[in-house]
Amino acid sequence: MKSVAIKGVKEFEIKEIAEPEINHKDVVIEVTKCGICGSDIHYWVGGGPVGLVMGHEFCGKVIDAGDREDLKVGDRVTALPISPCGHCSACLKGNPQYCSETWTYATGLSLTNPGALTEKIRVRSDMVMKVPDNITDEEVSMVEPTAVGLHAIHLADIKVGDRVLVVGGGIIGLVSAMFAKMEGASYVAVSETNEQRGEKAVKLGVADEWFDAKREDTIPNLIAKTDGGFDFVIECCGNSAAVSSALTVVKPGGTVVLVGVATGPVTIPTVLAVMRELTVKGAIAYTKEEFATCIDLMATKQINALKFVDDIVGFEEVQHSYERLTSGQDDAIKILVDPKK
Repeated sequence: MKSVAIKGVKEFEIKEIAEPEINHKDVVIEVTKCGICGSDIHYWVGGGPVGLVMGHEFCGKVIDAGDREDLKVGDRVTALPISPCGHCSACLKGNPQYCSETWTYATGLSLTNPGALTEKIRVRSDMVMKVPDNITDEEVSMVEPTAVGLHAIHLADIKVGDRVLVVGGGIIGLVSAMFAKMEGASYVAVSETNEQRGEKAVKLGVADEWFDAKREDTIPNLIAKTDGGFDFVIECCGNSAAVSSALTVVKPGGTVVLVGVATGPVTIPTVLAVMRELTVKGAIAYTKEEFATCIDLMATKQINALKFVDDIVGFEEVQHSYERLTSGQDDAIKILVDPKK
């Protein structure tokens, strides 16, 4: 079957791989839609591991239900792409994202477990979730990134009237901004280097205002705008400049949630956190409950994830789509892949 695999630095190839074998335990799924994630972009930019078939945000139809008696052939599903052990203290407390094995065999993030940039995948049965009929395939493929944003906002614990800055206007940043508003934030701003994305954040209604992170006066303007700093900053870039700005513009006693993943060491002015007694939290992935909550929010039409989807492409256009998402000159936030297109 066809797949899109990493060939080298910023280079994909369309190649044939073996279809997943039925083992009567895991669920085999025919992929209908797959999202391009920021973490996928990191692997593509780095050029490895060569042969990796990515894609961990997806919707599909059950081909074989494995050991899941509640599923049948044809059911529409998605899944948490993680591989927690299920018996460590983190797993037993409902936080599989902490488990040391969570990413070892993660779907689309390991060579041994190809992701959804192909036609069929095999997923751990306990990670699979059936989705309601009133959610489209496109919406279902947005559950995973939406859950990442929800988890970040849960960690922040935003209250009604709080002022929130989101650093980074990619999909996780905009979803986080959306949830910050839903939690009652009175003012939500987005800091972004891409002017088109910044303007889009306001146009989509998830941010009240956007600020150009490249401008030298942006930090003093942000501090002045909030009379001394934001109550919460959700950092969604993961580089030194972004984290440093987050620590600078949060108010004394405020909270910074680090969602962006750095691929190398990050240098930050820790003196700001010390002298102003800031709370700095890391955020990774989501709980199983948060993943299910996002499905429910879509089914009950409390959130509209489709507004973030810019394009749906076939395998032949995946390379160009990654180039669009990293150009800094395109307003694209989320691009989905349809294996049949």
